[in-house]
Amino acid sequence: MTQPIDINLNVNGRDVRVSVEPRRSLADCLRHDLSLTGTHVGCEHGVCGACTVMIDGEAVRSCLVLAVQAEDRLVETVEGLATDDCLGVIQDEFRNNHALQCGFCTPGILMTAQSLLSAEPEASNDRIREVLSGHICRCTGYIPIVTAIAKARDRLSAASRDH
Repeated sequence: MTQPIDINLNVNGRDVRVSVEPRRSLADCLRHDLSLTGTHVGCEHGVCGACTVMIDGEAVRSCLVLAVQAEDRLVETVEGLATDDCLGVIQDEFRNNHALQCGFCTPGILMTAQSLLSAEPEASNDRIREVLSGHICRCTGYIPIVTAIAKARDRLSAASRDH
């Protein structure tokens, strides 16, 4: 057994120190060491997208990232999208547009959408579809998901114009 390593992470704006084996994935660290179970693990090969989180604002598959690789970096999970019991804009639009059913893929898709709209606030519907192509959802057919992200884009754009 390999000796655990102490690492420092900033998860959803909170500094944490955790002891992990060097081979532990970020997904397992988030779920098992930090009790952030919103990050789902599906295929464990980076194909399904269920484990997507953001590291330094970029969407990544946390099953393919070692926890030690995230040391001293900003990690954002689906738990960080809501504030004070208030859903984030993207989450709210998912609810309003019935963009989830079983919900297994939803956290990863939400994080990908958050990363996309942060980097490309005017992303077209075609661009949204392109970015979502790396996610597997067996329930919704993707149309309500694209609609929800487009409506979130429009809300965020209007809010930035108003400020």
